[in-house]
Amino acid sequence: MAGTKQIKTALISVFHKDGLDELLAKLHEEGVKFLSTGGTQKFIESLGYDCQTVESVTSYPSILGGRVKTLHPKIFGGILARRDNEGDQAQMKEYEIPSIDLVVVDLYPFEQTVASGASEADIIEKIDIGGISLIRAGAKNFKDVVIVPSKAEYSVLLDILKKNGAQTELEERRMFATRAFGVSSHYDTAIHEWFEK
Repeated sequence: MAGTKQIKTALISVFHKDGLDELLAKLHEEGVKFLSTGGTQKFIESLGYDCQTVESVTSYPSILGGRVKTLHPKIFGGILARRDNEGDQAQMKEYEIPSIDLVVVDLYPFEQTVASGASEADIIEKIDIGGISLIRAGAKNFKDVVIVPSKAEYSVLLDILKKNGAQTELEERRMFATRAFGVSSHYDTAIHEWFEK
């Protein structure tokens, strides 16, 4: 079917690791390659799976105290490239950009940090930039990419993988994209409300 897409490479960048192990096990079983940063990468490797570092793709380390890790054309190009667009595909080749078929994100806990009575400086650091950008990029390119925008959706993808293996249909990707914009909208609203106070 034209709308069926295979998942070959997954970028995983999550705050909460709980519930991720079962999803990783199934993806690994299906031969999906992992790409990640920092704590998530260490978590994936601790489970015994190979994981390519984002730094090895971008040739940049995590900088500014971790504020900039995934924000790079080689990562966002890999998510946003249209698989049926010859120009996009030619540029992917030219700039050696790897395709990313699945993006799994769980954002910094902004609302919980506010609720905990943390300082303004701590709250500001819990405004996710890379994660929210990954969510928006994956959702925008739902025709080709699966976006899992929070740990609440880990089990949704797991059910699809158990049923169909490492492939998804267009309507499934659109459903994830819809949820993704719901997550980003809620997150930005919470930040906006905090600033207004």
